[in-house]
Amino acid sequence: MFEQKDSAVDALFSLLAHERDALIRGDFQTLRKLGERKAKLIEDVGTAQNFEKEQLLALQDKIARNQTLLNSALDGIRAVSDRMADLQKVRQGLEIYDRSGLKTRVSTGTKSALEKRA
Repeated sequence: MFEQKDSAVDALFSLLAHERDALIRGDFQTLRKLGERKAKLIEDVGTAQNFEKEQLLALQDKIARNQTLLNSALDGIRAVSDRMADLQKVRQGLEIYDRSGLKTRVSTGTKSALEKRA
């Protein structure tokens, strides 16, 4: 049981390092692949006993660090999505308020064209 515990902890430390690298690179495919393995390793570590406090604190720190990076990545994705939605609204026309305070849409008169690049 002792060797299994150590191998699960070591594997989780290694996986967290790979996860951090993928987060920094923005490699979401790798993150998705690591997710299932990470859940299994966390379960394995959770069912094992007699861990040293330092090991668990180090794991907790690495998991928290990666979660912070993941939250930042998600915030960035949301910001890009919001910005793209705003740009789409502008392409469709501008919403302004007229003299009486009513919202009015003014066409921008531009057609949106999708440009493909190689």
